[in-house]
Amino acid sequence: MRHIADRVAVMYLGGIVEIGDKRKVYSASLHPSTLALLSAAPEPDPDRKSRRIVLEGDVPSPSRIPSGCSFHTRCPIAQDICKVERPVWREVASGQMAACHLATPNPIPLQVWEAVS
Repeated sequence: MRHIADRVAVMYLGGIVEIGDKRKVYSASLHPSTLALLSAAPEPDPDRKSRRIVLEGDVPSPSRIPSGCSFHTRCPIAQDICKVERPVWREVASGQMAACHLATPNPIPLQVWEAVS
């Protein structure tokens, strides 16, 4: 996608969770599932180690999507609001939208993930 698209939409359980310019989505992900997904991509340089985010728990069934944010059952930074209230779409950074209560214009640092995993 990085080489053929101008804009990228990231989906989780059949719904879009983040959309934006490809450069911004790849370099400054706003949604936790996007960051986890991008960390799973293989690193083409064998001498460079990549940090992989390993999500806990099972993927919920698409026919029984959890209440609130559909990603909250696997999100290591989920808060109580994530479990009960579905996040609304909002522009978090210029040209970049996310459906996440916790998304900020500053990308989620990988160290946050490492601290909770």
